[in-house]
Amino acid sequence: MHWVPVAALSDNYIWLVADDAGNAFVVDPGEAAPVEAALAERHWRLTAILLTHHHNDHIGGVFDLVRKHDVEVYAPLDTRIHYKTQIVEDGDTVTLDAPKASFKVMAVPGHTATHIAYAGEGFLFCGDTLFSIGCGRLFEGTPEQMLASLDRFAGLPPETLVCCAHEYTAANIRFALSVDPDNGDLRRRSDEVARLRAEGRPSVPSRLAEECASNPFLRVDSEAIARWVQAQGQDHATRTERFAALRRAKDTFTA
Repeated sequence: MHWVPVAALSDNYIWLVADDAGNAFVVDPGEAAPVEAALAERHWRLTAILLTHHHNDHIGGVFDLVRKHDVEVYAPLDTRIHYKTQIVEDGDTVTLDAPKASFKVMAVPGHTATHIAYAGEGFLFCGDTLFSIGCGRLFEGTPEQMLASLDRFAGLPPETLVCCAHEYTAANIRFALSVDPDNGDLRRRSDEVARLRAEGRPSVPSRLAEECASNPFLRVDSEAIARWVQAQGQDHATRTERFAALRRAKDTFTA
């Protein structure tokens, strides 16, 4: 498979994946024009659209793409997503003929109530649930829901490519270092991301193994995160309370 994170809007990535014959699917096209440009540049043909949730920066380009390409649109059951042809839910399998690919649908509420992800072929298209060294804000879900969603991701194969939807990694690393400063994996990731961004390259995708080693939201069971939560005045926090403390701190972090 050939893949490219297509930059869109201010900091979004739209994932475009194709086979050797140029058959391509797209994930969360918040804009149509960058997708069309990427298809034309590579002489790829759009065959399907996969959507993770209803936010406009993930679905804003769907109408124009469907009008031109007449493709299937896979999406969760949510009335706020107007252009969809196939409703998918937790446990379903999305099977594409061209490119030949199969993805398991995972319900991952937290960022939104109906958020889903697609896992398969070595990829995790996680929308705004998981970011590199971060996770999504809790707009509609609870800390319990988001932690359970992240736990599901952590159980995927460690070599899985985490294809998140925003270029937030450098900012996420600054927060992560404030809570887990002695994490060598995190510091190595920090150096790597600084180099990539200096070269004008995306910081994603990352490998799931890297995220499990360096992303504080996937490390709520670690001694380092437990010590940080204790330092915030929570001596006997549950793992959900540790996650919630991290998310609250990230919401107001400004450094």
